[in-house]
Amino acid sequence: MKHAFVFPGQGSQVPGMGKHHYENSAFAKKLFEQANEILGFRISDIMFDGSEEDLKQTRVTQPAVFLHSIIAYKSIDSVSPDMVAGHSLGEFSALVANGTLSFEDALQLVSVRAQAMQKACEIVPSTMAAVLNLADDKVEAICAAVQQETGEVVVPANYNCPGQLVISGSVKGIEIACERMKAAGAKRALVLPVGGAFHSPLMAPAKKELEAAIESTKFHSPTCAVYQNVAAKGIMDKDEIKQNLIEQLTGAVRWTQSVEAMIADGAYKFTEAGPGKVLQGLILKTNKQMQVEGVN
Repeated sequence: MKHAFVFPGQGSQVPGMGKHHYENSAFAKKLFEQANEILGFRISDIMFDGSEEDLKQTRVTQPAVFLHSIIAYKSIDSVSPDMVAGHSLGEFSALVANGTLSFEDALQLVSVRAQAMQKACEIVPSTMAAVLNLADDKVEAICAAVQQETGEVVVPANYNCPGQLVISGSVKGIEIACERMKAAGAKRALVLPVGGAFHSPLMAPAKKELEAAIESTKFHSPTCAVYQNVAAKGIMDKDEIKQNLIEQLTGAVRWTQSVEAMIADGAYKFTEAGPGKVLQGLILKTNKQMQVEGVN
């Protein structure tokens, strides 16, 4: 029976995040100050005292969630995961937890990723939408049909749990797809308040920028398998991990499939390290027999 550690992505941020660690741990304080130096601005001030709006800026959100997750993870005594995974951005936290990336290198990559994604969002008006209670294959078929008929980009982006799939694409494409999802029986097809089409081909300019940064970063052999978003299976080869991390920006987050693969490989307990409880909920919706807990 194995213990899995999982790490949240963008959307888990909250005002005041990480402040209790900063005030109560010399180690956490050191890591926050190190992050401020690497990023070139005091992200700790925004995390502790910034508003919800301040934290929503992609260049802030992604490093903030990553930083909080790593500090929460490292606050656990004698931690030794049998497997790790992260939802989208959270994959970078997972790769620090299993030793594939150093904290400093991962934070640099997260910063590059955040800024590249922000720029890509400004090129084409794009968005995402959550589709509830419609089978994955139906969602996939509708996305493919809308793309073929209209030429608009619409793809499945986040397989979050059974009955919850987020789609991503151009504003027009998503609007058309949402109407068709509802007509096909979806309980809801709700456009999300996000600034762009994450995990879609529209992120190609960001992928190119991130790829250059990833290629120049040292990857180490991991201490345990990482269940990566695009592969949804345990991976130990550092070169394969690197390639999957590059593909992640334009590929789908196969979270449902990753959780199922971890369970099939012996996971019985999942610890979510970082702000919020999103992943704990998704894991229980995938398999209610699992033990879940959070460290934030």
